[in-house]
Amino acid sequence: MALPPELSAIEAEVQAYAREYGLDFFDTVFELLDYQQINEVASYDGFPNRYPHWRFGMEYWRMSKSYSYGLHRIYEMVINNNPSYAYLLTSNKTVDQKTVMAHVYGHVDFFKNNMWFAHTNRKMMDEMANHGTRVRRYIDRFGYEPVESFLDICLSLDNLIDLHSAGIRRHAERRPANGDEAEPDVPSVKLPSKFYMDDYINPPEFLEAQRQKLQEEQERQKRLPEQPERDVLLFLLEHAPLEEWQSDLMAIVREEAYYFAPQGQTKIMNEGWASYWHSKIMTERALKPGELIDYADHHSGILASSPGHLNPYKLGLELWRDIEERWDKGRFGAEWDECQDEAMRRNWDRQLGLGRQKIFEVRRIYNDVGFIDAFLTPEFARRHNLFTYKYNSRTNEYVIDSRDLHAIKQKLLFQLTNFGQPIIVVQDANHNNRGELYLRHQHEGVDLRLDWARDTLTNVQAVWSRPVHLETLVEGVPKLFSYDGKEQSEKKL
Repeated sequence: MALPPELSAIEAEVQAYAREYGLDFFDTVFELLDYQQINEVASYDGFPNRYPHWRFGMEYWRMSKSYSYGLHRIYEMVINNNPSYAYLLTSNKTVDQKTVMAHVYGHVDFFKNNMWFAHTNRKMMDEMANHGTRVRRYIDRFGYEPVESFLDICLSLDNLIDLHSAGIRRHAERRPANGDEAEPDVPSVKLPSKFYMDDYINPPEFLEAQRQKLQEEQERQKRLPEQPERDVLLFLLEHAPLEEWQSDLMAIVREEAYYFAPQGQTKIMNEGWASYWHSKIMTERALKPGELIDYADHHSGILASSPGHLNPYKLGLELWRDIEERWDKGRFGAEWDECQDEAMRRNWDRQLGLGRQKIFEVRRIYNDVGFIDAFLTPEFARRHNLFTYKYNSRTNEYVIDSRDLHAIKQKLLFQLTNFGQPIIVVQDANHNNRGELYLRHQHEGVDLRLDWARDTLTNVQAVWSRPVHLETLVEGVPKLFSYDGKEQSEKKL
């Protein structure tokens, strides 16, 4: 539904304020939806023309029940696209619509300018519709159940991608300095002989035959992949015995996984950035006196924290404000780091005024991992009472474990790296010289859930069609889990 005249006027007003502050965003199309429509669109991750699948229906009913019981309410949704699309809830008050519009412009500025979104498809609304059309054609041709079953497998593996592949060339081609193709490194094939017998013992045709045999043996023994491959979906696409329609479905799932990945990589930054700007625009420009109480009530609800959970809106907003204040007052650099006087640090103000410039720079180049690592300071942790906690089996309750900054950062970074999920790589596609697939868990602080690991092995085996193995650590003990298509097994290594 198009915006009514009063909301169109508010949109123009808020957009002007956003541009006045220096935000740079794609054209944004706002659409008005009721709660049923917005739940439906949200169940499709904001893309109403996606392919049919049961999980979207399940998500719709979950959100509808949650809304009915008052457990959640979707105030807005915004899509990384050019033009960007944003959905507003019809039942929102005018002050809420104004706040949401300011929030949306913060998001769209982030989508457009943050480098982790640079590789994403800016016409994904159209691409999603194309994906839906292709999937429906396969359903018409092969039947709903085969297509849905294979989509289930692909979707269960959609986190087995290389999140950094857009910015890192993992397998650079090696070329000789002169630009010519390098000759393979072939060992000597000559038989030992005296120099005067060499032409007789090592005739040219014999040497050539030996060279060919050695080259063939080297090719046969070459490891596939040559280096561990993090993009498991890509490896399966290139090497698994898939039919054409199955390859296309897996390629669709993989493409969408890469499109959504930056949103997971920048959740704290992105939500904090949008919250920072809606707060700035509303309190300094757009808010009317009669709207103050409603705005304060809803804004505090957005930033509220619940026990055991870290609110990305709250953490992100406070970090952005802290960065701006530090660079305005010059609380950075060697002189600041070397100062040990608490009174001097509390009153430190070089009046540099570099805060606004700095937050725009940070918005451009960081993701959540770098953001937390670079800008979470001891002062910030103390001021916001951050700590790590653990379960005490003796008292049967959770207790504070540490307030040390290193421990806090480590806990946060483990949760953020690879979305807090295990990193799995393809180690060998010809394990035991039988065409079996050997996967390895890169154990970097995140343990495998063994029930999920076995389900993943089952689904990878369904794609690979031969036995699949997974190496991991279980309580510090190296173990190998295997599935041959009939039964699961495990053994110590």
